[in-house]
Amino acid sequence: MSQNKQMTHKEALALAKELVGKMTIEERAFQLSYRAPAIPRLGIPEYNWWNEALHGVARAGVATMFPQAIGLAATFDDEFLQKVGDVVAEEGRAKYNAYRAENDRDIYKGLTFWSPNVNIFRDPRWGRGHETYGEDPYLSGRMGVAYIRGLQGDGKYLKAAAGVKHFAAHSGPENIRHEFNSVVSKKDLEETYFPAFEACVKEGDVESVMGAYNRVNGEPSCGSKTLLQKTLREKWGFEGHVVSDCGAIMDFHDFHKVTQSIIESAAMAMEGGCDLNCGEVYIHMLEALEEGLVTEEQITTACERVMATRFRLGMFSDDCEYDKIPYSANDTHEHHLLALEAARKSMVLLKNNGILPLKSDELKTVAVIGPNADSREVLWGNYHGTASRNITVLEGIEDLLEGKARVYYSEGCPLYQDSAEGALARKDDRVAEAVCIAKLADVVILCMGLDGKFEGEDGDANNPYASGDKKSLELPGRQMALLKAVLDTGKPVVLLLGTGSALTFGGEEERCAAVLNMWYPGALGGKAVADVLFGKAAPAGKLPVTFYRTTEELPDFADYSMKNRTYRYMENEALYPFGYGLTYEPFAVSDMKAEQDGENVRVSVTVENLGKHEGEQTVEVYVKDLESPLAVRNHSLAGFQCVRLAAGESRRVEITLKRRAFEAVNEEGERVLDSHRFRIYAGFSQPDKRSVELMGQAPLEMEISL
Repeated sequence: MSQNKQMTHKEALALAKELVGKMTIEERAFQLSYRAPAIPRLGIPEYNWWNEALHGVARAGVATMFPQAIGLAATFDDEFLQKVGDVVAEEGRAKYNAYRAENDRDIYKGLTFWSPNVNIFRDPRWGRGHETYGEDPYLSGRMGVAYIRGLQGDGKYLKAAAGVKHFAAHSGPENIRHEFNSVVSKKDLEETYFPAFEACVKEGDVESVMGAYNRVNGEPSCGSKTLLQKTLREKWGFEGHVVSDCGAIMDFHDFHKVTQSIIESAAMAMEGGCDLNCGEVYIHMLEALEEGLVTEEQITTACERVMATRFRLGMFSDDCEYDKIPYSANDTHEHHLLALEAARKSMVLLKNNGILPLKSDELKTVAVIGPNADSREVLWGNYHGTASRNITVLEGIEDLLEGKARVYYSEGCPLYQDSAEGALARKDDRVAEAVCIAKLADVVILCMGLDGKFEGEDGDANNPYASGDKKSLELPGRQMALLKAVLDTGKPVVLLLGTGSALTFGGEEERCAAVLNMWYPGALGGKAVADVLFGKAAPAGKLPVTFYRTTEELPDFADYSMKNRTYRYMENEALYPFGYGLTYEPFAVSDMKAEQDGENVRVSVTVENLGKHEGEQTVEVYVKDLESPLAVRNHSLAGFQCVRLAAGESRRVEITLKRRAFEAVNEEGERVLDSHRFRIYAGFSQPDKRSVELMGQAPLEMEISL
């Protein structure tokens, strides 16, 4: 095995078989729990498999904090995301090496990261949607593969082991996730819910796959032979290990009621193909063996798979190149600069009447208002680490304008409560202050939206509905009243959104001078926001989700059919469409060509920066099937490329569309080339009417025959 060739699954499994062969059946069984005990006689230290790295190393102390995953998706830049993944793995190794030297092998201290989350953000009410890469299966797959490649590296050993989750058809509702049965057609599974996972397995070679809490068509995901064996291993050729979501196997008997006891649940999960248990069920595996519900062979196979991952990580080798990464490689200045760049790249400019970028030398007073103006919580999202420094929006603007302009601040209103001072105060007790400083200001930066405590995971979130999901798309609490009051002053208002999902503004966005979505931008987000607002950087992000006008147009939240969901199937006009985002600099696209190359089609266009400054723009390519009744209702993203150009520079951009982009899915979940005529669009947005109206330009298009 050469130094520059990564250890294969086959090689690791051979080593694992040799080691596992020396274990007793009891030792093998106990290795299948996430808190795997040491086996001193074989030189195996204890290991806790549970670690998180959604947008930076999480829950293990200080680490660089990148924008939340939905913000990273908005960059539409998979090459950049791979760099982010590499930095996260670097810091993960630095921390692992340091903790191991101190004999600290606790939870969140290992190298097996249960990230990324590539569930489809099918409904804007889902609280955990901001952990994902959005609503489109192609974008989710590309970003997932990139992050996995960054995390796992290209050395002899894995730099870290990525774990893609939650397989499958898992995207709310949160409050019933432990008992919920996702009823999904074979067509929708193959067309929407499976593709990102398939890409992560086949192209990303992801080391582990995590099952979900829910059932899929009656089978618990973490014990589903259909999902874990027939689809994952037999159809896609997955060679790593499967881990349960935490506590999911306990749900088999507690909530799903498909087994009668914890022992039966352990057996069902093992029989279904789940190798590793995050939870306490597999400590009963020996009882299941005694009762004849599982075999020694099944336990041994699962143990070999999990130990193979430890071999691929170099845990039993003395030549692992990553063992030398020092703690000083964690949370570095260079990593902070990358996080800052990520935050800038992720921001989506939804509206601009020309007010942005603001000119600091022409402003005397700026009012920064809103519940997210001086909030650290809005920077973080969920599944985050601890930042060594946080810069809120208010702090970022104050730092940038120091000595240049007066900055006024008011909370305006809490995020969702009626008053800032609680029961003793009347509701809207900060609105008068907000209006007062707005009247004094040349421009108002109004910081509204949500945060990672309001929308998130059941049990972690802290919104009034407790589960982490949203009941509506409206700004919560008294934020709409604050928005109207500040707009009524007549001062120019830049609405700055902190959110992980779609929101609506009751039409008041029409009165705003500009609308900028910062997502949950990471610890240095406030500096990134200030840089973008004042032109030190330019927004280039695109929406990875649709901003709908109402929830009334959506199917029931618990309905997993894709009918009228996401840009590919929706029938109504969006408020802000998937793939939409403005730039400061004007860009043009021209001279479109499409040429067949075997089973693929090569699409090329010329992109030109018509502005006076360097800028970024994303070329998006969509395909619409013109013949097949099996095709999606609208069109599908089939390729994208982020392009940075100097002022006046032009470049030829080529994007290859694979045969899969032209295939339709039948009711049996089979991919078929069911048409010969297609329309291809290439530009800076979707080709829908609303996108063209907002962008002020339409993508190029041409019809091709295959």
